[in-house]
Amino acid sequence: MSVGAVIVAAGRSTRMGGIDKVFASLAGRPLFCHALGVFEHSPAIDQVVLVTAAEKVDAAIEAVRTFGFTKLLTICSGGERRQDSVLAGLEQFAHLDTVVVHDAARPLVTGDLIARGLDAAAETGAAVAAVPLYDTIKEADSDGSVVRTVDRTNLWAIQTPQVFSFDLLLTAHRRWPADVTDDAMLVEAVGCRVKLFLGSLRNLKVTAPDDLLIAEALLAHPS
Repeated sequence: MSVGAVIVAAGRSTRMGGIDKVFASLAGRPLFCHALGVFEHSPAIDQVVLVTAAEKVDAAIEAVRTFGFTKLLTICSGGERRQDSVLAGLEQFAHLDTVVVHDAARPLVTGDLIARGLDAAAETGAAVAAVPLYDTIKEADSDGSVVRTVDRTNLWAIQTPQVFSFDLLLTAHRRWPADVTDDAMLVEAVGCRVKLFLGSLRNLKVTAPDDLLIAEALLAHPS
């Protein structure tokens, strides 16, 4: 079975106070190189495509030269929306059986998470990392007043990696033009069942400057 990965590093970093988060230094390396390194060392992964903003492709090429990523097929430019960037990455592959999509902004992904995602996707053709919600969830109106407390029993926070049959995901991207927030929504939209597998609270997404400090601390104390 051939398995590829699309690592998405084309976001706008609007909440980072002017810092491009995927190029921010984390433990001495650009943040996106941490995820690349995990996929490089995963025995399940054959090829990796990195997707960056068009104006960052040259900088990404220069950054990865130091690390000798042998599985990196190419670095390509993304699109206006996240789903446009994922599609651009998918189209770099000649053919795959399975593809793993991961946000570069989650630098603490592990080989175990990738392996469990592949196992879960073998059942349905689509599986996504997720963690149950532990906090109390409130729904509010436009004035910020509480409307109701939401039952969190069956609520999960979705992460990446997300794992799919390659043909299924490519078809879903090409058939569903509406905006989505993750690849699983596209697969759901074309009528396919998506399985959840347990993610990790350590698999945080860097979205604000303080998240870099948390990621640095977690990297210094691996579980």
